[in-house]
Amino acid sequence: MNAHGLNAHARLTTRDPISDPPRGARRLLAAAGPDLAAHTDRYGPLPALTNPPALIDMVAAAGLRGHGGAGFPTARKMTAAAAGHRPIVIANGAEGEPESSKDAILLTRAPHLVLDGLILVADAIGAHECHLYAPEPTLASVRRALSERRAAGAYGHRIQLTAAPDTFLSGEKSAVINAVAGRSALPSDKPVSMSHKGLRGRPTLVHNVETLAHAALIARYGPGWFRTVGTRDEPGTMLVTLTGTAVTGVVEVPFGTTLSDLLTRTGKTDPATVRSVLIGGYHGAWIPAGALRQAALSTAALRSLHATPGAGLIRALPLTHCGLRASADITTYLAAQNAGQCGPCRNGLPQLADAMAALAYGYAGDPSEIVWLAHLVDGRGACHHPDGTARFVRSALAVFAEDVALHLRGTCQVIHTPAGTRNTR
Repeated sequence: MNAHGLNAHARLTTRDPISDPPRGARRLLAAAGPDLAAHTDRYGPLPALTNPPALIDMVAAAGLRGHGGAGFPTARKMTAAAAGHRPIVIANGAEGEPESSKDAILLTRAPHLVLDGLILVADAIGAHECHLYAPEPTLASVRRALSERRAAGAYGHRIQLTAAPDTFLSGEKSAVINAVAGRSALPSDKPVSMSHKGLRGRPTLVHNVETLAHAALIARYGPGWFRTVGTRDEPGTMLVTLTGTAVTGVVEVPFGTTLSDLLTRTGKTDPATVRSVLIGGYHGAWIPAGALRQAALSTAALRSLHATPGAGLIRALPLTHCGLRASADITTYLAAQNAGQCGPCRNGLPQLADAMAALAYGYAGDPSEIVWLAHLVDGRGACHHPDGTARFVRSALAVFAEDVALHLRGTCQVIHTPAGTRNTR
């Protein structure tokens, strides 16, 4: 069925009236406040779809992909979980990234939209068990939202809350399963398809909270509306955490937005003052200043730059900062955040971090050793943490190649001063 047909289908099978859809890019954060009254005033009540499984087709027609970082087609995960016996749904709000706050902002400003998506997706795949996993400070807003829904008689599902630890790996899918099961929030060393065998051996659908919020909007307004912004292959909007710019914070922008526009219009920062941009988080990649105009928030546009939008962290590195030192600091953090389950994490990542620090701060070190260590840990870990760290390090060496040459000669071309920022959250 095409997107137009599914729009009509959504209206015919929705018993409750809904409000007019948001216009432009402000969709997830369009309500005047986080309370149930403001949520209902903006989006209307929870849609009562007479054919809940049809939501899977609507999500497929909308082209919704996961917003947790991997960008996997949402409908495919829903279909796989729905095919199993007694599936479970988990809303994942554990970002892990120390500079990212888009999930926390969403759960604080629009908790009811996330809960709507969780309930609707659970109904669509036939799940009667729902969990929401997020850091403890963020769960306070979710608890308030659940209390409001119970008081209004609009609860409908028993949603169990689990606090996520403040670690880089806590949001990894198998770590989420382990945490909800009462174990340590560490990735599994024997990854399996969670859609077939997840929590307590049952098919488990783990969706990022932003993905679920988008699904709630699709259920209300249809795939055709969802596709009115973004690109053909990646329609809709995404939440971005912008740092290192004059104006920082979480913003909602359409897929396809160029990094130069994001810096200029939202960050109020001249791209000419930016040395590089880190996209996709600490497992992401550096984008050189010369490529900011062609680099857009889409998988296709970033492919040639060996990058992806990831979970929406955009960190601008000012001209006054050394890219090698910034990269060495991140590598040191990643080495300390290892799961400790295998040799690449326990031994390889600390050695890689030491080699990066020696080059960045000691004006010594051997770039060929760094390349060798990155190759040594890549693909050999019990989880994907060593792979992501190796990918980040290779990006740093490539983008800051001129700096590598200078550091080997005992000098650096930039001054290291803190960047002045104004936070608008």
